[in-house]
Amino acid sequence: MAKPRVILITGASSGIGKATALKLQAQGNIVYGAARRIEKMTDLAAAGVHVLKIDVTDEKTLIAAVKTIQVEQQRLDVLINNAGYGSYGALEDVPLSEGEYQFKVNVFGVMRLTQLVLPIMRAQHRGRIINVSSIGGKIYQPLSAWYMGTKHAIEGMSDAIRMEVAPFGIDVSIIEPGGIKTEWAGIAEKKLLEVSGETAYHEQAIKVGAILSLFDQFASNPGVIAKLMVRAVNDVKPKSRYHAGMGSGLSLTARKWLSDRQFDKMMTTAINGAAKLAKLEHHGQRTGKRHYQHN
Repeated sequence: MAKPRVILITGASSGIGKATALKLQAQGNIVYGAARRIEKMTDLAAAGVHVLKIDVTDEKTLIAAVKTIQVEQQRLDVLINNAGYGSYGALEDVPLSEGEYQFKVNVFGVMRLTQLVLPIMRAQHRGRIINVSSIGGKIYQPLSAWYMGTKHAIEGMSDAIRMEVAPFGIDVSIIEPGGIKTEWAGIAEKKLLEVSGETAYHEQAIKVGAILSLFDQFASNPGVIAKLMVRAVNDVKPKSRYHAGMGSGLSLTARKWLSDRQFDKMMTTAINGAAKLAKLEHHGQRTGKRHYQHN
């Protein structure tokens, strides 16, 4: 019988992270679920997941978590860097401090935790690192420069690391979710409207916000990505990239084959369409009709 794997996953207090932790635990693995909000992980603890408090911007908590796993398990087989958030707003409007914090959470926290676990995996001559990016690591949209920048950084850095650590028996994979129903969209929309809702970019902010607000109606369930993450953990020969979720295949294909200007036009059309749909949705809620549905 195969030995259960020791797995650390960050951002486990909600959404994709929580769903993934529960699936991996149900398979008989030794799972450590980490997040800032440990009070939101009581259900994980009840399921047998080891709960750790981690703030990816606080190095002391990262060091303490890795040491805890070392002491308790003497190994670490899989690291899933899932923690992150979306900061939207026009570049001109977003304070530099917020842009820096976005990179601190989405990039530097990921890379520092990776640095801390690599010596363990090298000594074992085996290991797997799974970094959660986004289709935003390949595509783009207006008013998302800082967020998309972090995800493009994760893509490029993960590719470089994959080649660096391959001689030590360590694999690196990237997960690229499309539209998923999580707290992410609500937080991103809130920040967008706070930052650019009343500036020269307010018209764009309303339209881009419409796309984010439609996630609840059309986005995929977090379980779709949790299933993909479990596959990335279990595949004998893991792929360098996995993608799933609303719009992921179409968006990535369009980016691959369209020129920059053509993609700009496609994205603008999508944003305008989402704004119109949101307007119809709002009107339907007021009148009791949903004009966009056709049965």
